[in-house]
Amino acid sequence: AVSTAALDAAHRIRNAPCLAPLLDAHVTAWARLWDRFGIRLDDGTTHRLALNLHIFHVLQTVAAADPDLDAGLPARGLHGEAYRGHIFWDELFVYPMLTLRRPELTRAFLLYRYRRLRRACAAATAAGLDGALFPWQSGSDGRDETPAELLNTRNGQWMPDNSRRQHHVGLALAYSVWQYYQSTDDERFLFDHGADIVIQVARLFAALATYDPADDRFDISGVMGPDEYHDGYPDTPGGGLRNNTYTNVLTAWVLARARDIVQLLDGRDCTPLRERLRLRPEEPARWDRISRRLRVPFHRDGIISQFEGYEDLAEFDWAAYRSEYGNIERLDLILQAEGDSTNRYKLSKQADVLMLFYLFSAEELRDIFERLGYALPPELIPRTVAYYLARTSHGSTLSRLAHAWVLARTDRTASWSLFEQALAADLADTQGGTTREGVHIGAMAGTADMVLRCYGGLETRRDTLRLHPVLPTELHEAEFTISYRGQPLTVTVTHTHVNLRLHASRAAPIRVVVEDVERTIGPGQTWRVPLTTRRPTPALI
Repeated sequence: AVSTAALDAAHRIRNAPCLAPLLDAHVTAWARLWDRFGIRLDDGTTHRLALNLHIFHVLQTVAAADPDLDAGLPARGLHGEAYRGHIFWDELFVYPMLTLRRPELTRAFLLYRYRRLRRACAAATAAGLDGALFPWQSGSDGRDETPAELLNTRNGQWMPDNSRRQHHVGLALAYSVWQYYQSTDDERFLFDHGADIVIQVARLFAALATYDPADDRFDISGVMGPDEYHDGYPDTPGGGLRNNTYTNVLTAWVLARARDIVQLLDGRDCTPLRERLRLRPEEPARWDRISRRLRVPFHRDGIISQFEGYEDLAEFDWAAYRSEYGNIERLDLILQAEGDSTNRYKLSKQADVLMLFYLFSAEELRDIFERLGYALPPELIPRTVAYYLARTSHGSTLSRLAHAWVLARTDRTASWSLFEQALAADLADTQGGTTREGVHIGAMAGTADMVLRCYGGLETRRDTLRLHPVLPTELHEAEFTISYRGQPLTVTVTHTHVNLRLHASRAAPIRVVVEDVERTIGPGQTWRVPLTTRRPTPALI
């Protein structure tokens, strides 16, 4: 609500104090941020500096956010012109770093999405669907800015870009809303804003699901998964895929959370929300049924299939292409220049099925699969991880991060190696020139989150703060400060113990579980928990 940006900037400059107080305020602000966001690693200077530089870049993008500043979270931050400032699903990797330190920042960015919910609902209506259809690349007012073509820099040709079929961006947003609520217990946000997003996204995917009476299963067709190398089948490129596992499993989870929200509303004074949503009596029961009967495809040997028909694709000659091209991260460009297509092969640009192990613990994922009527035996997890890791080109900076995460409990040496590569992605510009167009905010925030929620084993679920640490051998100690339901606490994790020190505050006591030991602790208290020596086991992810 300013007449022009230039006039407002000139007014601020005229009223700004001189350099000394400006500098003092700047130093004080960063000191406060660092007290909350800084991470101490006891593994040598290089990794600590790299990790904290990542945090610094993320904070430059997000620290000024507040509910009155209608700004989104661009995939490349405020550091360059890449993607023209569009909003992708990369925010999924940023929110955990913020929510566990300054939850009001996550709230501000989720409000940005909420203000564009009406545009997403209009997009769904235009497509003949119910609910909200968030675009893969969102413009400033929420319009779909996903390009229809991609320039292949290898041959100068334009190739089709069907990324608009990545509807899972809406599922990621609903997931982030619920995770924020679980961490903060911010019911006011949930009932005023978050519930609208979750339920409208649930409506969209319930509308996309079609019933197969022969198998008593629901199918979702015409979508792309996070992989991005498959926009259809070899004979129908661009037509989307049938039953992408990541999409279907996350849909089942979101539908269940939508029903939970309806139950939370029961008996509460939430008239404005009820009037906005106009819930139909049959909807919660339909969501529940679909969430229990969505189809998940498996290979004949039990491996979780990336999508229906994936197993029938051709194997790719990785050795030959590495020998000829060296860097083969962007196989989509290489194969198109050869007159071929990634749709023909068992390969991935980045984690797809394995993203499920990034978002959920093994316990949560097993519950989701069992709810769907499928078994998820412990031995299947490492087999599935190994299968897709061998078929991934890591063409995205997010890929090594996600794979480092899922390997943390089965192969800590490999996990640490991938984590080191994720740390170097922008600092060494490992993608060969992309960093000058803007740093990768999702990957940068994700490395910080990795120390907290993966190696540190932090999880917020069922009104409880849980810790199940798995420090790699190379990392002797990690220390960080978080905020859980209004209670700031400093966590120190080593190979032998976990120490929690709750800061003085007026927050209510919190329930904490370290390994399998549960305790309720309050402000000012310290809890030191010894860790029993244990070997990594394939049963845990």
